[in-house]
Amino acid sequence: MELRHLRYFVAVAEELHFRRAAERLYVAQPAVSEQVRKLEQELGVRLFDRNQRSVSLTVAGAALLEEARHVLRHAEAAREAARTAGEHATMSLRIGYVVDSLPIRLPHALRHLSSAAPNVRVDLKTGPALRLVEDVRAHRLDAAIVALPVSAVGLRTVLVDEQRPVAVLASTHPSVGEPSIDLERLAPKRLVMLPRDVNPPFHDAVVARCHDAGVSPTFVTVSEAQVEHVLLAVAAGEGIAVVPESVSERSTMPGVRYVPLNDAEPAVRTAVLTRPDTDSIATDAFVRALWQVRPRAAERRVAAAA
Repeated sequence: MELRHLRYFVAVAEELHFRRAAERLYVAQPAVSEQVRKLEQELGVRLFDRNQRSVSLTVAGAALLEEARHVLRHAEAAREAARTAGEHATMSLRIGYVVDSLPIRLPHALRHLSSAAPNVRVDLKTGPALRLVEDVRAHRLDAAIVALPVSAVGLRTVLVDEQRPVAVLASTHPSVGEPSIDLERLAPKRLVMLPRDVNPPFHDAVVARCHDAGVSPTFVTVSEAQVEHVLLAVAAGEGIAVVPESVSERSTMPGVRYVPLNDAEPAVRTAVLTRPDTDSIATDAFVRALWQVRPRAAERRVAAAA
């Protein structure tokens, strides 16, 4: 059994069409048919039921598919290890994160990682939480930092942080000088927010907090999924906003001020998600670094909540 046989088989199994599989592999269709035929002969089973109208997997084909994918993934990992071997090898670490709940300590974790594994090149990507989770599953990302709860079936989840909500007010707002304030006292008529799909857990927590406080603002959703657009909208007088406290740590803008909310329970529990079968040294080193820089108080609160 050759890797080429498995690659051609997986392409046909995923496309369920020999011509499309050939186009995907940049080979002629007869070559695909021949390699699949040789694989079936070697295994002594039929892998596909095919006629002029359709192609479908047999029971044997379905059983082989996941194992074939597993073999190809490991073969690619072996090739990558060989290509990057050597004193000056560079490993790539692809990390996705949600724009409004990035852990405050992430820069510290990346510095730890740089010291422990200087040959790791970090590529950062932002996006909606659910898409980042799917990117990890599909091997497009090595790790995703998202707020909980999120559907992470089949992935390894490591809790790393929790954050409380803070209010974002225009600098002319009468409450900007206060050390903290109740949402009831703010009684916002308009609340500026990111689209819900960016960070569903935090979005839903803010809506629930408004309900508990007895306030019913009009929710104004910015068109671009960027924290800066929320801050600009507040500065322009379109309303107030409620964001995770990490935003106040890393994002400043003329015309806005941050004020903590009184008695605010943690609204964001943040976790790093990775594939449980990963054999990436860089990914494991990153998770360890992120764990090591967690604030001790947050560690106790997260452990109690877990």
